[in-house]
Amino acid sequence: MKLILRVLTWWNGQSFGTQIFTWRNGVLVGEDELGNKYYTNKDQTKRWVVYNGSIDGSRVSPAWHGWLHHTFDECPGTTPLQHRSWEKEHLPNLSGTDAAYHPPGSILSSRPATTDYEAWQPE
Repeated sequence: MKLILRVLTWWNGQSFGTQIFTWRNGVLVGEDELGNKYYTNKDQTKRWVVYNGSIDGSRVSPAWHGWLHHTFDECPGTTPLQHRSWEKEHLPNLSGTDAAYHPPGSILSSRPATTDYEAWQPE
């Protein structure tokens, strides 16, 4: 069943086609703290990530995101990205989880909705 999913889908992990392309053309340049592996081809014109687990773009840290999009040439595995004092820690996409943001007044918010609201009435 796992083989069929790898051949027919891309959202369950690395597809069969990506695995063959990576095996034939990929050069491993690094791995992040989540176990995602980052590759480039031999002439370093293409860069890609093979996710460890679910495929979610927010699981790529800002340092590796910059490398993937050719913002800088040095990969974060060799030269770490310099962090500023005002930067927050990287968080994955929390949508659909208990930690997701809910605006005030949302039925899913832990804070009660405002009670001083008056509906507009046409004249």
